[in-house]
Amino acid sequence: MKTKYIKQEIAYTGAQLHSNYAYTEFDLFGDSIIAFCGKCDIPTEQMADIEDVKADAKIYSESMLHFIIEHHDTDLEKAVLRQLVLTTIIGEVLDEMCRDTNITRRGSDLYDGDAKLSISIATVTPLSSLIHFGINIVSDNTPVKTKGLKDFDIDPHKFAEQVMAKYKDEHANIDKARCKVKWVK
Repeated sequence: MKTKYIKQEIAYTGAQLHSNYAYTEFDLFGDSIIAFCGKCDIPTEQMADIEDVKADAKIYSESMLHFIIEHHDTDLEKAVLRQLVLTTIIGEVLDEMCRDTNITRRGSDLYDGDAKLSISIATVTPLSSLIHFGINIVSDNTPVKTKGLKDFDIDPHKFAEQVMAKYKDEHANIDKARCKVKWVK
């Protein structure tokens, strides 16, 4: 599992959620997790979540910290479970960095009270499984009530590095747990 924080700002439109994005754009070959900051404005035709499409949802943030994960398998259920692991890790890192929060997980989204902190989706392609997770940095002009990392006085770069390290470690622990067992008859 390779990790990389991209220093340049990238406006996330949903078009980045495709196989080998980290490889073609940033030379990360194989399973990877990348993070970058940038605006989020996903047009309907790029939305992977059919519920959002049917609801004509507006997904927008002036500034988000984005994570894109790619695993080279095509099991959607496993991708969704990995998405939930990532969401849990992000909630834990928020708790560690800011003790006075009331962060809760509802499915694959995080909330502080009734303020939404994040968006997330897991999907597959013929080549790989993909996860996008975005957490607001600022909460200005969002279509729903939100909070962002700035509200908690959290540096996005430090936050991203901690999240990526924990996800990489968790992935390694899963691989170890999978490989250390014997077959049962």
